[in-house]
Amino acid sequence: MELTRTTTALLEGLRDSENAILWEAFDRRYRPILVGFARNLGLDEVDAADVAQETLSRFVQEYREGRYDRSRGRLGAWLVGIARYRILDLRRKRAGSRQVAEPEALASLDDEQHLSRIWDQERRQALLQEAMGELREHSRTDPRTIEIFELLMVHGLSTQAVAEQMGVSDHDVYLAKSRVAQRLRKIIERLEAEYDDGA
Repeated sequence: MELTRTTTALLEGLRDSENAILWEAFDRRYRPILVGFARNLGLDEVDAADVAQETLSRFVQEYREGRYDRSRGRLGAWLVGIARYRILDLRRKRAGSRQVAEPEALASLDDEQHLSRIWDQERRQALLQEAMGELREHSRTDPRTIEIFELLMVHGLSTQAVAEQMGVSDHDVYLAKSRVAQRLRKIIERLEAEYDDGA
């Protein structure tokens, strides 16, 4: 699984323009974060996807030109900077149309702490989704146990509602939650280490 590579290994592989496998792994890791980031800043799905594509392409170009220096900042901050400019360009192009964002949304692009919070939130969400996918595909966890966990933790159903829907006891729901949470924690810890630069 190429996604098990550290960010360092992915970045080194990006130096080779022929290395499509590592480009795809890098893309799978960061595209969902960038799309969510742009959506949080008011873009629709199509524009968010375009911003993510432009950001990734621009980053790889700048990286290959030697312009990204890891000692001067996190990869996430670099990607946020590129995405921010792409979003500003998009909004400038639409300045005369009805599609212009609210002034508050524009102001939020100048708030580095706000942008960093959104990035971190989207990164955590991407890590959780990747961890859930790995749990489903590569662990021996009973699919019903995972379903109970998702009903409880993702869909926000009460313990009693989950127990009733799944035909189990409240105690079984608590056990399922505990088992899945423990396994997810281990997967997320490993994934965090793979995203080794705090991206």
